[in-house]
Amino acid sequence: MKILSIVGARPQFIKAAPVSRALRKLDGMREVLVHTGQHYDDNMSELFFRELDIPKPDYHLGVGSAMPGVQTGRMLEKVEGVLLDERPEWVLVYGDTNSTLAGALAAAKLHFRIAHVEAGLRSHNKIMPEEINRVLTDHISDCLLAPTETAVANLVREGIRPDHVHLVGDVMYDATLYYAAKAEIQSHVLSQLGLTPGTYILATIHRAENVDQKERLRNLLAGLEALGRKHDLPVICSWHPRTKSRMKAFGFSEKGGPARFIEPLGFTDFVALEKQALCVLTDSGTVQEECCIFRVPNVTVRDVTERPETIESGSNILTGATAERIVRCVDVALTEDREWERPAEYLDRHVSSKVVKILMGYDRFEEPENRSS
Repeated sequence: MKILSIVGARPQFIKAAPVSRALRKLDGMREVLVHTGQHYDDNMSELFFRELDIPKPDYHLGVGSAMPGVQTGRMLEKVEGVLLDERPEWVLVYGDTNSTLAGALAAAKLHFRIAHVEAGLRSHNKIMPEEINRVLTDHISDCLLAPTETAVANLVREGIRPDHVHLVGDVMYDATLYYAAKAEIQSHVLSQLGLTPGTYILATIHRAENVDQKERLRNLLAGLEALGRKHDLPVICSWHPRTKSRMKAFGFSEKGGPARFIEPLGFTDFVALEKQALCVLTDSGTVQEECCIFRVPNVTVRDVTERPETIESGSNILTGATAERIVRCVDVALTEDREWERPAEYLDRHVSSKVVKILMGYDRFEEPENRSS
C-alpha cells in the first residue's frame, strides 16, 4: 500500500515523524513524503527534518511564503501533479495549515482517499485562517482521525458520518516521549543561553491574529516586558520569522528589557527549554498540547483555542492580548497549589500505530516496535 503524506510546517513535521516511523516499519507499506515548502527557513524546516529523523522528502515543492490564496493555489497545483504521478491509496494530511487544505483539495478533486490527522478540532472562530482550513479539510476527508472525544462530537454535530470518524488520541504524546528523551541527552541549550531550570519564562508567538495587527502585537510585547520585570526573570522569546518581519515592519525593537529574542530553535532544543520553563506563553496549538503533557504551566495569548481540553484540565489559561491580563494570568498559572489532570486522550502511547491500523484496514495489528519479539 502506498500512502502519500503531505507536510509543510513545524507542527506537521513533529506529528508526522512517529506516524512515518510506524508506516516504514510495516511490511508492504510505502510512504511517499511531500514537503510543500510552506516553512522554508532552515530553522523551521530542514533542521526539523534532521532532528526528527524524518526521511528526506521524496518531493520538495518549494512553494515558500505568499498571500494565503496564492500560496494555497501554488500548493494545490504542485500537489496535483505529484498525485497523478504517484497514485497513492491514501493521502495523509495533518492539522490546519494551508498545506493541509491544499493537499486535501488536490486529493478530493482527483478522487484519492484522504485521511486527516487531528480532525475535529474547533475554535469556533472563523476569523482564524486555521479554522477555515480544518473545517474544509474535515468535510472532504474520507477518514477522520480525531484526537479527543470533543473532536469526535464536533464532527458528528456537523453531520459527518460517524463510521468515518475514529477516536485515536493525540499523536503528540508519541512525539514528545520520543524526542524529550533525545533532548535530555543531546540538547545543551540551557547552558548555551546561561539559564537554569525554572528561572525563565518561554514565549512563542506567530499567529496572524496576533502579529499582523500593530496594536495587538504592541500589547503582547508590552505584556512580555511587564511579566519579566514583575518576576525579575528573563522572558525567552523563540521568534518565528513571521513575527520578526512584522516587528521590523512596525518599528518594534528586539533589544532592551527582560525579553530576550532568539532565533527559532530546533525541536530538541525547544523541548528542552519548554520542559524546564517556569511558565510558557504561546499562541501555538501544538505547544499547548506539549505543555499539558509535560505538566508545565501554560498561558495562551489568544481569545479562543481549538484545544478546550487543556483549559478544562487546568493546564492552560486563555489570556487574550492585553499586558495587564497576561501578567494576571501568569500569576494564576504559577499559583503553588494549582493542580491539574492531563486528558486521557493526551496520554495514549500508541496513537501512530492506531493511525496505521485504520489506514491498512487491519482487524489485528501488532505494534511496530514489538514485531521482532
